[in-house]
Amino acid sequence: MTNWISALANLQDQGEPCVLVTIIEELGSTPRNAGSKMVISATQTFDTIGGGHLEYKAMQIARDMLDRGQQNTHLERFSLGASLGQCCGGVTVLLFEPMVQVQAQIAVFGAGHVGRALVPLLASLPCRVRWIDSREQEFPEYIPQGVRKIVSEEPVDEIADLPVGSYCIVMTHNHALDLELTAALLKRNDFAYFGLIGSKTKRIKFEHRLRERGFDPAQLQRMRCPMGLPEVKGKLPVEIAISIAGEIIATYNARFGQHSASAEPIAKLLPASRRSQAI
Repeated sequence: MTNWISALANLQDQGEPCVLVTIIEELGSTPRNAGSKMVISATQTFDTIGGGHLEYKAMQIARDMLDRGQQNTHLERFSLGASLGQCCGGVTVLLFEPMVQVQAQIAVFGAGHVGRALVPLLASLPCRVRWIDSREQEFPEYIPQGVRKIVSEEPVDEIADLPVGSYCIVMTHNHALDLELTAALLKRNDFAYFGLIGSKTKRIKFEHRLRERGFDPAQLQRMRCPMGLPEVKGKLPVEIAISIAGEIIATYNARFGQHSASAEPIAKLLPASRRSQAI
């Protein structure tokens, strides 16, 4: 059996939500002492607070909290008698603590100047990042915690492995590769956000080529290019990175828990005064 502290570390490293359950009070005869803990994810449990129907009820409560995306802690008192199907006769109080849920699974394609400025910013947020490039030498020596470096000769192939509802950022060194990544992402069409680095001119050229491939206007509208908050000016890599990170934060705060491919474009999440600048 994996102990709770190792399980908690592994789940958080993988970005999988879970609930930490702790016995905070015991009265009379109970299966385990105060301080005993277990970790409950959507599909697994780790360690134990004593087994039996008490543990079953704890699993129900924890998974209901996960389903609802509950962030606040919860206390519940259990009498370990006939009503709970246990014969200990004591009383146990459980504390349910949702661990910080990852708000965005992000894929960054490109390890150039802006990518190297952006990824550390994203890594400091409640996010998990896949950082993808074919050029291993472009990655820095230190990769932040929560970031998975992927060196791939065919970055487009990595799109098939992205979780539904991912936030996708394309900023490679090659416009032809940017186009292929864009086409593959729009074809999947189940991302929460897709931003393509570039100017309005680049967008016009890409839209023309994508229409020739059969993409319709509704699909093209989901592409953010130029991407980033228009209020954040500047052309330095860190300035561009801050602008993009700000837009990511605004997007996941507005739609946390939504993973539908039919969700509204980012422009509709912005105040009316800024929508005209967001297209």
